[in-house]
Amino acid sequence: MARIGKYQAVKGMGDSFPEESGRWRALENWACSVAGRFGYGEIRTPLVEPTELFVRSIGEETDIVEKEMFTFPGSGNKSFSLRPEGTAGVVRACLEGNVFASNPLARYFYLGPMFRRERPQAGRRRQFHQFGAEALGSRHPALDAELIDLLLLFLEECGLTGWTLAVNSVGCPECRPAYRERLGRYLEEVEEKLCDNCRRRRETNPLRALDCKNPGCRKLAAAGPKPLDSLCPDCSSHLAAVRELLTGLDLPFSLDPLMVRGLDYYTSLVFEVTGPALGAQDAVAGGGRYDNLVGELGGPDLGAAGFSVGLERLLLGLAGKEIPPVPAPAGRLYLAAVGPESFRSQFNLLSRLRRRGFTALTDYGKRSLKAQMREANKLGVDRVVIRGPEELSAGTVKIKDMESGKETTVPENETITSLTRCISS
Repeated sequence: MARIGKYQAVKGMGDSFPEESGRWRALENWACSVAGRFGYGEIRTPLVEPTELFVRSIGEETDIVEKEMFTFPGSGNKSFSLRPEGTAGVVRACLEGNVFASNPLARYFYLGPMFRRERPQAGRRRQFHQFGAEALGSRHPALDAELIDLLLLFLEECGLTGWTLAVNSVGCPECRPAYRERLGRYLEEVEEKLCDNCRRRRETNPLRALDCKNPGCRKLAAAGPKPLDSLCPDCSSHLAAVRELLTGLDLPFSLDPLMVRGLDYYTSLVFEVTGPALGAQDAVAGGGRYDNLVGELGGPDLGAAGFSVGLERLLLGLAGKEIPPVPAPAGRLYLAAVGPESFRSQFNLLSRLRRRGFTALTDYGKRSLKAQMREANKLGVDRVVIRGPEELSAGTVKIKDMESGKETTVPENETITSLTRCISS
């Protein structure tokens, strides 16, 4: 059909008519529902930020900053860019809003368009859309597992099947310099076989060679030193703890020693989810830790982690499938734990409850039971599920009705049934 009218949408930035926008709305509804069950509230940040924010956070020697940002001048010597990703803007907003003064663990999710000057292709556009989640304020490995659990539950609830999860560790400022040096020496040995980009970055940012899409460079990277070979004890134990937690949640994953992600702010754990029917661009989501980013942007030294989902790619993976409607919320719960063994049991229960539609929260700060109960009361939950050494030994949990104050002890294997009955009555 011939085009009518003399104006067309900018290349790589299309329109959505009702039959397609309905599927977009369904994904957004699921994002709000699943993120809410995990205690993540929505944040909205500007489409335009100072260019320096992205240069400082993403990294000057990355494809995004070097070639892909839409940048334009402002007044004076200021430069602005359309946001190419969401994390930097969320951190900037938290610092500007002084969030950490009153909220030691801030959890947010976002939905919206991002912009990169890429070659348009299936699942990759110059204006694309992301659902992302960020947790700022803790280095607890359970927070990494929680984010991965949130991500996978979202994908599953939308109807995506056949996904695969890969994890890796890229080290931290303690152990990464030694790895960079080893990798740099190796790349120097094979320099003649590298692409022009990798040859140029060999001295300034050798890790980008692991993220290169050139088949020859990927083959060379596979034969060279890996980040896992140089991890410090803290990074190694963190990765082991996350893997143990994922196994406890029955979430299948593989270890990919070459994964580094494309943004320089990542430290320690990184992860990526690939999906079916996506061709060469098979990554549908990814994320990891960025423990130094808040401090580098002028804030306190605290842990942080997050992920983002490419909604265009997700829709490709869902082609031909009906996206189910979002069910009504099942109730609000808080899981209080006393001691590390009780926490592990509560963490697994937390995941199962969220999969049953409950909004379920817990503490990552190892606070006392009294402090956790104060937090539960502040959050306005319906019930608190309490487990300490005594309950762990007996194979039970205590369920406290926060309105009446009544406590009931139930067998651990009847917890979900009991909570469903209590909330619905």
